[in-house]
Amino acid sequence: MAAAMIDLEARLADAAIEMFAKQTGLLFAKARASQKRRYEATTKDVGRLMRMFGSTIGTLRVAREDGLDPWSALETGVGWDRLMGVADEVSAIADLARDEPLVRASDKYMTLRRYAPAFLDAFRFKATGSRDGVLAAVKLVRELNATGKREVPIDAPMPFPKSWKAAITEGGSIDRRRYETATVAMVRERLGSGDLWVEGTRDHLRFDAYLLPRSEAAAIAGNLPFDTDVDRYLDGRAKLLDWRLRRFGNALKRGTLDGVELRGNELRVTPVAATTPAAADQLDALVDRIMPKVRITELLAEVARRTGFVSAFPELRSGRTHPNPEALLAAILADATNLGIERMANASQGISYAQLAWTHSWYLSDENYAGALRHLIDAQAALPLTRLWGDGTTSSSDGQFFRSGRRGSAGSVNLHYGSEPGQKIYTHVADTYAPFHARLISATAAEAPYVLNGLVAHGTGIEPATHYADTGGSSDHVFSLAHLLGFRFVPRLRDLADRKLGTFEGQSRYPSLAPLIGRPINTSVIRESWDELVRLAASIKAHAVLPSVMLKKLAAHRRQNRLDFALQEVGRIERALFTIDWLESKQLRQQCQAGLNKGEARHFLAQAVFAHKQGRLRDRTFEDQALKASGLNFVTAAIIYWNTLYMGRAVDHLRRSGEPAPNELLAHVAPLGWRHISLTGDYLWQNTGHGVDNDGFRPLNLGVEPIDQVA
Repeated sequence: MAAAMIDLEARLADAAIEMFAKQTGLLFAKARASQKRRYEATTKDVGRLMRMFGSTIGTLRVAREDGLDPWSALETGVGWDRLMGVADEVSAIADLARDEPLVRASDKYMTLRRYAPAFLDAFRFKATGSRDGVLAAVKLVRELNATGKREVPIDAPMPFPKSWKAAITEGGSIDRRRYETATVAMVRERLGSGDLWVEGTRDHLRFDAYLLPRSEAAAIAGNLPFDTDVDRYLDGRAKLLDWRLRRFGNALKRGTLDGVELRGNELRVTPVAATTPAAADQLDALVDRIMPKVRITELLAEVARRTGFVSAFPELRSGRTHPNPEALLAAILADATNLGIERMANASQGISYAQLAWTHSWYLSDENYAGALRHLIDAQAALPLTRLWGDGTTSSSDGQFFRSGRRGSAGSVNLHYGSEPGQKIYTHVADTYAPFHARLISATAAEAPYVLNGLVAHGTGIEPATHYADTGGSSDHVFSLAHLLGFRFVPRLRDLADRKLGTFEGQSRYPSLAPLIGRPINTSVIRESWDELVRLAASIKAHAVLPSVMLKKLAAHRRQNRLDFALQEVGRIERALFTIDWLESKQLRQQCQAGLNKGEARHFLAQAVFAHKQGRLRDRTFEDQALKASGLNFVTAAIIYWNTLYMGRAVDHLRRSGEPAPNELLAHVAPLGWRHISLTGDYLWQNTGHGVDNDGFRPLNLGVEPIDQVA
């Protein structure tokens, strides 16, 4: 019980800090959006004023060249009164361009006062130095709140950026609203980076606390997949990159690269065409037509029987298995379909709401879902047909957006997806179509920090060596950590032609590549932070911390720190090598496209399963939404396993019947169909084995059988 209370306290503290960070971030996001709208509203005025300014310059130039009186020329060409008439307008637009988001955010001071004072009083923040400026500012704000004083002392600590200091002291004294808003913003930023921390939490500890002690990291470093001697490492990468750049430059000059050319200063890459043969689509339709018709309840029960995944859902207190497997399956399906346990109880025969509520509370967790998912992934990998799609050594990842309810639901607005709030489920899919890792993330979160999570913390038998991602999942930091952890990172970069290549030797050594070369690699910062880079890689390799935790903390620094800079520079080396690989190999571009297509195709299956409540994540807490994400990924994995099993039987039947089903075409036939599965309707959990033959399999649909609208 004591352990449970400590765990609950940590989770509640982290949740409160996250809520504080979200609300404060929203204040500044709205401030920036307001500033942008106001500036955009002046576009026509700026154009008009710039044309007048251009006329003024032209008039003065002509007057000087012709020896005329500039004042007379100005009066004739522009008009002095007209020019003076826009002076205030020009000044106002100039002030708008200099406007600080802090000023606009402090306009919402009363909104900030609803939560900030209570938050600052509730937590005791720690910092490395006892005389930390942000801690001093927090102490002062607490004192002002406690005493009711309104004026900020003239000697108040000012641990803010220079532009903020100017805005805070603009009137000659310290503006209380701006000072308190700035203090709250700095607390948010420093908690995110780990420079401030709260003891007793899990997600808001000191940055160094997430890393292994140096002695333990040194013991693990010998097993890392790179040379941990910095001199040998840099020498080896420098020689490799130099050789690759010279070879690439020669090939580019000769025009021997398939689909790649340099026209002037512009790099052009021809998009790769689809590689799926028409005959594969025909075979796909034929296999789909003879797949057994099945209810989702029957499918889950059969997959449970074949894989034994029910044993991976022990009770969270006692560790005992569930006494009623049907109730467990119903609770899982309630998550996966977005039906919810109350409506699932109403739609299920023989299972009550009380049973489902108890099951959902004490048997379903992200950890249990992950353990059960391992059963499905490993079982699918053992099926013969799976080997035609891949061997599990390549994978891809992508985010899928789900809208939430407009009121009361957890969610964030990302204008890329429209004006409605929502969340993303970031999923890793193997080349075998197995979705081996899924995580709920904010709709506004960058995807790049989460790319490596699924590769190092999935816990299945899948062992990806090469990973594909889209532009959103790419950053120099991901290139760096992927390399240091032994993965080949292959993103499909939308702006590849605009990303300059880092070099060790400088631009002059590669004259034919001059338009593509950027600034040199800063080897000094890599050498300076090398030990910490090795320690970071060792800590992640040992599962002491997730990559996303460290990448987000490094990104939270207002000014790039040395470790962050060093990680970026290593990433620039690896991105340069990747770019050459990408441009030299059309096959690599096709493989990446095919890998990403597998993950994107799985999104359609997930949408079909998550059909209830208009496919919206309406839960009020992030934790409940995360369970829905785990349940959805689990059931899609179960469908993929079941489809793979019966597609193999369908292929065997076709071949026995004389129908051609060559392996080279089957490699393009995906186990992602659901037309033969009844996903909605009433959910029947008794007699789920009805219709199974003596061998334990369902018969193929060799006749015309309409599927019952009963699940």
